[in-house]
Amino acid sequence: MTVLRRPVETAQYTSVAFGLRCKEAGVRPSMGSVGDANDNAMCESFFATLECELLDRRKFTTKAAARMAVFEFIEGWYNPSRRHSAIGYKSPITFERTAQNQLRSATG
Repeated sequence: MTVLRRPVETAQYTSVAFGLRCKEAGVRPSMGSVGDANDNAMCESFFATLECELLDRRKFTTKAAARMAVFEFIEGWYNPSRRHSAIGYKSPITFERTAQNQLRSATG
C-alpha cells in the first residue's frame, strides 16, 4: 500500500526558528498564504531554467564537476545576464545593485 503525505518542509519553512534565522541573516523569506502557488514562483523558475539549460544537456563524471558547472552557470551566466520579468527585466545582479544604490540614496 502506498501512502501519500505532505512534505515535512512546509512546517520547517514556516517555523518561528526559521523566521528568526532569516531575520538574523538579513533575509526576507518568501511566504504566501496556504495554497498560494506564487510564493515560490521565482525559485521554481530558477530551478526549471537550471535543469533545462544545464542539467538536462550534460552528464557529469563527478560530484565536483557537477558542483563547478552549477557554480559557473549561476555566477557566470544566470546572475549577471539572465533577465527576469518579475524584477523589471533586469538581471539579478543589476537588480541588487540598483536596490542597494536606492537604499544608500534614501538613507543618505
